[in-house]
Amino acid sequence: MQDTHDRRADEAPEAQDGGGVPPRTLRRVLVAAGLGHFVEWFDFGIYGTLAVILAHNFFPSGNEQAELLSTFAVFGAGFVMRPLGGLFFGSLGDRIGRQRTLALVVLTTSAATLAMGLLPTHASVGVLAPVLLVLARLVQGFAAGGESAGATTLLAEYAPDDRRGRVTSWIDATGFAAFVAGSGLVLLLTAALSESSMDDWGWRVPFLLAAPLGIAGVYLRTRLEDSPEFRRLKESGHTAGSPLKESLATARTAMLFCIGFMLIKAVGHWALQTFMPGYLQTTLDFDRVPAFAITTAGLFVVAVLVPFMGSLSDRYGRRPLMIGGCLGFVLLSWPAFWLMSQGHAVLACLAMILLGVFMAAFDGASSAALAELFPTRVRYGAMAVAYNIATALFGGMTPYFATWLVSATDYDLSPAFYLMVIALVSAITLLRARETARTRLTP
Repeated sequence: MQDTHDRRADEAPEAQDGGGVPPRTLRRVLVAAGLGHFVEWFDFGIYGTLAVILAHNFFPSGNEQAELLSTFAVFGAGFVMRPLGGLFFGSLGDRIGRQRTLALVVLTTSAATLAMGLLPTHASVGVLAPVLLVLARLVQGFAAGGESAGATTLLAEYAPDDRRGRVTSWIDATGFAAFVAGSGLVLLLTAALSESSMDDWGWRVPFLLAAPLGIAGVYLRTRLEDSPEFRRLKESGHTAGSPLKESLATARTAMLFCIGFMLIKAVGHWALQTFMPGYLQTTLDFDRVPAFAITTAGLFVVAVLVPFMGSLSDRYGRRPLMIGGCLGFVLLSWPAFWLMSQGHAVLACLAMILLGVFMAAFDGASSAALAELFPTRVRYGAMAVAYNIATALFGGMTPYFATWLVSATDYDLSPAFYLMVIALVSAITLLRARETARTRLTP
């Protein structure tokens, strides 16, 4: 990781100790940023959780595997837009501020998600149904490109230097809490409704929740002040006029490190949240209810452990936690998939929890590590572009590629090798990185 530079001694007191933010203000920022992030990833992730049901409604073909591949292709299409969204919202956030940009991100995503819940199905309008689904997913992906980098930037710039890992890990914790809520809601609906009712109208309920959740997220984010770091930069007149151009000129190495770090984060997130429910049902022959229960348990473990891992990264450094998470995936992904393949729900749940522990170790440290790579002038935009390139190229296609691997190799455990290779690449990148824990952010 890059060296950071000490701030000038004559800086305003507010800028010292990570901004000198009162605890009450920091708590308010955590709630507003966290709820907005929860809304964003509940909206974005619910598509993947419902992939099997959406496949029947929008891509009916009589071939379950082909239907699922079509649904995952649309899932991946949303990620194609994420680098563009990162470029747009990241540059906007470096010019007009983090808080206003993040409010716009939540509003856009919630509108697209609500539209998904109102779409007609293939049975009603034929081929127009998947076309409309793709359009809504593209808008969702465009907006999502500005969320993670922006929320991480906001919290990193509010956090004390010695607690930045713990504070920024709140973003990943609320993101996985959103996945748990989405998976848990689908589990509840699946258990309460008949299969025909769930296929006919029950799947719409999580999408329709986007409206009230989005209103709450936008309200809280518009009531925030921007980060002390950005306000000080703006008052001094030193905000970047062309953030992308400046990022490419001054932060190319940091952006490449960011892409390398993010490979396992991107692939791991969407393997656990999106690929697993369909994999358990269509490949390993679990029924819907246990499949959603197993997935929910694994995601819950990540959400609970991430803040703890963030605190450990403040104490022991970012690299040990992130490298440990990568090595866990390299060494134990295949045994975890083998446990799942035994057909016992308890064993499959333990395997999901094991993978969740490795994901939590990486996520707890990674958000702070990424923020510490970049200077304040271009932090939002540079991180958004690099992060979303990794996510678009690898994360978005993970469910599709992993499903295709099973079909192409006729080997049910083949997705484990994909996780192992990606984790190894991220581990090698981290071995070449410098430790940045407890350093001050570069102005």
